[in-house]
Amino acid sequence: MEGETAAPQPGSGCGEADGGISLHPFCGRLAEQLVHFHAMRLQGSLFLWVGEAPQLRNLAVAMCTPRDSIPASALLLGDPSDSTSNSLAQRLASKTKKQIFVSYNIKNTDSSFILLVENRIKEEMTAFPEKF
Repeated sequence: MEGETAAPQPGSGCGEADGGISLHPFCGRLAEQLVHFHAMRLQGSLFLWVGEAPQLRNLAVAMCTPRDSIPASALLLGDPSDSTSNSLAQRLASKTKKQIFVSYNIKNTDSSFILLVENRIKEEMTAFPEKF
């Protein structure tokens, strides 16, 4: 009928099982600050947004290369003097061996706080590996 939409059929390419997009929101209270995370698993890559409020101030990408033990990275959007997204993307690319996009949108860029953020992400990856 007109106006109705059919449910995706198995094998249609619309679902997670077919290599589609998987979304996984989670949060954590880190150093008395509520931090939100949104992981979007794509085929062979991961987009990870980290922030306090809905904004996209920067975006970095990192991926492993056969020529270097340190993943290659690039800042795609944002302030080039802030390397937080780049370094986090590199560490996660090294751990997962996937192409990683990271958008870190928290004013606190202290190294000890970033380590808490990274550890929270790793906890979630261990608990829900299928989401990453």
